[in-house]
This record gives sequence, structure tokens and C-alpha cells, in this order.
Amino acid sequence: MRILYIGNNLTKKTKYNSTLTTLSNLLIEEGYDVVVSSNKKNKVLRLFDMCLTVFRNRDIVDYILIDTFSTVSFYFTFFTSQLARLFKIKYIPILHGGNLPERLNKSPRMSQKIFNNSYKNVAPSNYLKTEFEKKGYNTHFIPNTIEIEQYKFKDRIDFKPKLLWVRAFDKTYNPEMAIYVLKELKKEFKNAKLCMIGPFKDNTLILTRKLVEEFNLENDVEITGVMKKENWHKKSEEFDIFINTTNFDNTPISVIEAMALGLPVVSTNIGGIPYLIENEVDGFLVDVNDVKNMTKAIIKLNNNSVEAKKMIKNARLKVEKFDWLFVKDKWKDILK
Repeated sequence: MRILYIGNNLTKKTKYNSTLTTLSNLLIEEGYDVVVSSNKKNKVLRLFDMCLTVFRNRDIVDYILIDTFSTVSFYFTFFTSQLARLFKIKYIPILHGGNLPERLNKSPRMSQKIFNNSYKNVAPSNYLKTEFEKKGYNTHFIPNTIEIEQYKFKDRIDFKPKLLWVRAFDKTYNPEMAIYVLKELKKEFKNAKLCMIGPFKDNTLILTRKLVEEFNLENDVEITGVMKKENWHKKSEEFDIFINTTNFDNTPISVIEAMALGLPVVSTNIGGIPYLIENEVDGFLVDVNDVKNMTKAIIKLNNNSVEAKKMIKNARLKVEKFDWLFVKDKWKDILK
């Protein structure tokens, strides 16, 4: 069976492992013949390349998988899906953008053309499944997958105020909030540290660095840029708490990975996050930009290692169900 996978195939250029990279490699291991597009960094060239790849493979592919986001990449989905319709190819949008429900409201006609005519719609979170079904779009839940054996669980003896943040420097993910949290945390713990890992997407990197200087945190904040998955996993062993400060989200792989690695997670409760984390059971949830309560949650983790360890074990058990061993059958049921 031949599959064309449309998405941002930029891992080699950005060192940032995308869902496309992970899922396409796993499907290949299962015996599927997978072609991916596109690796063009320029967005106009990327769209042209995606459409050209659909055209070239129009007679030889059984399915087209399309990574679907809520911003500019939404138009990639629209044009490639309509080409798939023209050539009568079954296509499957994979819903990633945490702000996709808003996109359904802003672009109802385009959304109907995409999601009413798809072979299947796949959501990696029950949040997006619920939101899409409210609009009448039949949607299947297949979680983002990991290979659990690749995640070394660190059984922490105690907890120090050493924070890890792994997202893109993008206003969507609100990296500045992490600096405000560290500033508050240092009132309680003078030895508090923060490491921020991820690609630089917009001017939030500049704003973040300005806050670091303003609060005299130069010796307490490390900004690494993007790191390969195995490298940041190794780096995570130096830290004790994972924070996620995003303004919009679905079911981020980095949070799932943190749970697999044995890092307690304190996150904003936006989008699909409450469908992933149960507050005070396998993580802590706070409101967007709620620096005060995120800081309080971190202090709780530092002061109660018994409860923290219980929370971590619950989180690990939950994400073990996202292992490819369990998820692959859901994909096989669709790709048949």
C-alpha cells in the first residue's frame, strides 16, 4: 500500500522531530510505502511542492495523510485536499492545531470542503475530536504516538527547583511566562534554574532575553535553541520539573515525552491539555498566564516528594498507552 504524507518535512533542516517524521517512519516499519512532502522552507515553495507531489503520485497512492494546522498551514491542507478530491484519492486530515476550532468558525466554507469530503478525519486528542464532532465532522481519535522503550524513566529521589521548557519560541507558546515564573520562584528558592529548548520562530526570543536581563536572571536561564530528541532527553535528566506555558495547544508531543521521562508537568489548561492531564493526579493545570498558581504548583512539587512521585508514576502509566504497540492497530484499521 502506498501512502503520500503531506506536512512539514523539515526535521533535517531544523533538527526538530515532527509528527510527520515519527509517524511516517513507523508506518514504513509496518510495511507501508510512504512518500513525504515537503522539505521546502519557503512556504510558497512548500505549497507548490506539496501540490506537485500530489499530482505526480495521483495514480499510484492509496491514501493521502495531511497534517492540518490552524494558521497558514491550513491553506496547505485546503489546496492539497481539493487536489485529492479532483483525482479521487482518499485523503485523511490529521488534526494538530490547538486553535483549529476557531479556524472552523473563521473559515466555515473551506472547512466544509476539507472535512466533509475527507475519507476520515483523525484527531490526536479527544479535545479536537469533540470540537469537530460539534460541527458535524465525523472524527476518529488516534493519539500522537511514542515508542515508550526509547524513554528512560528517571526515578527522582527528591525535587529541586530546576525547570525545563521545551517548545518553539513562538507567541503561541508564551515563552515569556516561563521567565516570570522563574522570577517568582526565586523569591522562595534562590537556586532555581530554567532551561529553554526549542527553535526560534518569532520575536518572542528577543522579548524573552530582554526579560532575562531585566530581572537579572542571566546566570539562571539557559536557552539552547533546538536540540535533537535524544539530546534533550539526556539533558532532561539535569532537571526536575517540566513547565508548559502555551496559550493554545492540542496534545503536544513534548508534554507526553516529559511524562514518559518521569518529569512532573505543570501546564496551562488550554485546548487539549485537560484531556491529557488530570489536575493533581498526573500533573498540575493552571490558567493561561497564571504565573502565581504555576509557581505555587512548582513549590508544592518541591515540598512534597511523595505526592510528586505518585503523580509521576500516574503520568508514566497514562502515556505508556500512547506506545506504537497500541496505536498502530488504530492506523491499520483506517488504512485498509
